[in-house]
Amino acid sequence: MSIKLSANEIRFIALFESMTGAMVKDCIIDDEHGKVTFIVKKGDMGLAIGKGGSSVSKVQRAVDKSVEIIELDDDPIIFIKNVLSPAKLQSVKISQKQSGEKIAIVTADNTNKRIAIGKNGINIERAKLLANRQHNIDNIILK
Repeated sequence: MSIKLSANEIRFIALFESMTGAMVKDCIIDDEHGKVTFIVKKGDMGLAIGKGGSSVSKVQRAVDKSVEIIELDDDPIIFIKNVLSPAKLQSVKISQKQSGEKIAIVTADNTNKRIAIGKNGINIERAKLLANRQHNIDNIILK
């Protein structure tokens, strides 16, 4: 699946990369919640955050929104764990239905399930969107 980025997302990616030196693979701007999510190349998390969070703080001031950084991984299971962090997940299994639909089944205890879902379902919805954009996973089911 190819990712279509808006002009604003492209602008934010260029700004983020020039300020941090980290390579961005994807970006989602959530104006409703005043948040920008950057997916950075595996291994670039340290660059993206900066010493004591200095890089991410500079970017937050520049974009005037809260900034979230998630590390990309080629393994969809690790990527889903990264996206749903700080929730501690017990397991993540990827299965494919006969219809060809790819589904991630995520297991967590009640406390971590609440963290994974987030206020009004914002975290799980973002996770579904990112899992689809990065790994062609059609749905995430939380158990």
